[in-house]
Amino acid sequence: MRFLFFQNAFPWPSPLRCAVLRAFGAKIGRGVVIRANVNISFPWRLTIGDHVWIGEDVGILTLAPVTIESNVCISQRAYLCTGSHDFRREDFKLQVAPITVREGSWIAAASFIAPGIEIGSGAIVSAGSVVFANVTPKMFVRGNPAAVISEIRKHKVDGQKPAIPNELRAREKSCDI
Repeated sequence: MRFLFFQNAFPWPSPLRCAVLRAFGAKIGRGVVIRANVNISFPWRLTIGDHVWIGEDVGILTLAPVTIESNVCISQRAYLCTGSHDFRREDFKLQVAPITVREGSWIAAASFIAPGIEIGSGAIVSAGSVVFANVTPKMFVRGNPAAVISEIRKHKVDGQKPAIPNELRAREKSCDI
């Protein structure tokens, strides 16, 4: 099933991919888009809220539960990894921990989310970031390891001006001199 419906370039409709995941025990909300070549190891440990977008080549290793709440975007080639190993032990013991991505968050392209991490509501993980610590709500993080860049504040909706991180807003103000 994985190779037929998920790990190929054929544009199977997203509702069909969701139906297949549900048939294998995943809990998936309404309006979910799952793009091509997404790899979900154990669907019965996956919970997805409403209006979630999962991009091409995303990997979700569900050795422990993964919860993705509503209105979340997981961009291309992001990897949510619930398992690791204790390299200090002679037997290289497997360690697993759940991952939770809270409502309204965005995990940008090629990011890595480590076991046991919670991405807070409304947070943004910048492209290519490696997250080894929880991200608090409405924070913008980037880097390896991911570090807080700024708090996310939304502009009022006057004139369709988009929300931007505080660091960019500060640059805008400095150019107004």
